[in-house]
Amino acid sequence: MILENATATETLITQPDARRRRTRPRHRPSHIKDTGIDRVFMAGVYILLTTFLLIVLIPLVNIVASSFSSPGAVSSGQVFLWPVDFTLRGYEAVMSNPTIITGFRNSLFYVVAGTLISLALTVMIAYPLSRSGLVGTRWLIGGVLFTMLFSGGLIPTYMVVKSFGMLDTPWAMIIPGAIGAWQVLIAMTYFRSSIPEELYEAAQLDGASDLRFLWSVVLPLSKPLLAVIALMYGIGQWNQYFSALIYLRSEDLYPLQLVLRNILVLNNNSGGTNLTDQLERQQLADLMKFSLIVVSTVPVMLVYPFVARHFTKGVMIGSVKG
Repeated sequence: MILENATATETLITQPDARRRRTRPRHRPSHIKDTGIDRVFMAGVYILLTTFLLIVLIPLVNIVASSFSSPGAVSSGQVFLWPVDFTLRGYEAVMSNPTIITGFRNSLFYVVAGTLISLALTVMIAYPLSRSGLVGTRWLIGGVLFTMLFSGGLIPTYMVVKSFGMLDTPWAMIIPGAIGAWQVLIAMTYFRSSIPEELYEAAQLDGASDLRFLWSVVLPLSKPLLAVIALMYGIGQWNQYFSALIYLRSEDLYPLQLVLRNILVLNNNSGGTNLTDQLERQQLADLMKFSLIVVSTVPVMLVYPFVARHFTKGVMIGSVKG
């Protein structure tokens, strides 16, 4: 009897260990080894990306180095990737020009005001189009798509701006291009795929109106989208000069890009009439070109890092559904 109990006890003890040994998973490698073709492919990808990086980076470094070099070194082409005869004369000439300061201030106003207005109008159009209960949604979306393919043209647009009394006013830089069809479609797709209908039904049960739901629920959940659209509108406003060339007449309203165009293309620099003064003026103009490029690019480069983390997420969310 004692032997039978001991045998049974031993069986109960050893069976779980045996079962554990039978069910223990086999060791699997932490990653799949790349084949020779995969290594060659990845090496080609890295070489291609490095080449593209150098193609983009070398001209930028050359521009920055030229902006800190002497006028003679810039005109003679001695600058490559490092400043020659380091000087701040180019930036001093830029900052001492009152039209550049005025243009910089005007561009900041156009960017801030234009981005806020465009962002508000885009959300006001895209959010209703994203709702399933809106009547005539297909026709409205078709109207938005139509504006991407066809436009009234330059002269009809000019006549519309003139009829509204916006010529030679800051509103001519903001209102005509306030809404982008591409941005509306991106926002509409985001709202459809990222804001579930059940969330709206829950808000309705709590007594929230449509405006309250948009302000308290939709917008806080759409920060990546808003950051991406704001960046698109902001860069477009900052680089805009053609509208100013057509609609603006007062130099006090010129944006920075139009001021730079007048300096670089028209060479609006005063100077003497003898050969020495003309040579010095031309050398300084060549130096100012690089300084102006840096000055006009720095604001966008300072803002982009704060928006970059939202950029990929805001664009890709809603692109794949299901």
